[in-house]
Amino acid sequence: MVTYLKFQYMKIQFMGILFLSSVLFTANSPPVDHIYKTYKGSVKISSEAPLEIIKASSQDLRGVIDAEKRTFAFSINNMSITGFNSPLQEQHFYENYIEAPKYPVSTFEGKIIEQIDLSKDGDYTVRAKGILNIHGVEKERIIKSSLRIKNSVFFVSSQFTILLSEHNITIPRVVNQKIAEEIKISVAAEFTGINIAKK
Repeated sequence: MVTYLKFQYMKIQFMGILFLSSVLFTANSPPVDHIYKTYKGSVKISSEAPLEIIKASSQDLRGVIDAEKRTFAFSINNMSITGFNSPLQEQHFYENYIEAPKYPVSTFEGKIIEQIDLSKDGDYTVRAKGILNIHGVEKERIIKSSLRIKNSVFFVSSQFTILLSEHNITIPRVVNQKIAEEIKISVAAEFTGINIAKK
């Protein structure tokens, strides 16, 4: 069952990439030198409950930054999150908690608050303000992030937490001492520029 679901969400992700590309670029688009896309993105999640520590991760983070408008969009295929303590725990995460069949992706879209020039190299601390959508529930968040720009490559990292109750994720009483209500999330991504010219 899990293998079948993973195949389905690989197809969903591919369709999402095609859609994103069609939004950003058309056949008549001029060269683009302010759009940056992540090809190397990771997400780590951690639950530290009294009776168990659970860690899992994904290397499947996708995202785009418009350096001119200071806007961003991130997405992750929920079925790509792996590394749980047991196969059964992973299955429960997919089917009962994140409900991946119903909510295949989690997203964060918004704008960088600080008025910084993203065309210049440097180390910056920024606040990313946007809508975080997890488990189909949208929450406005301001997430502090570190941004390093070097030779037109963006290195982004951030650590934040989410409350499961804020995203309507219910933990059964029988395991509420094994799963924390507050989940720690770490994000790291490397963005490179896209320059597509009309041919």
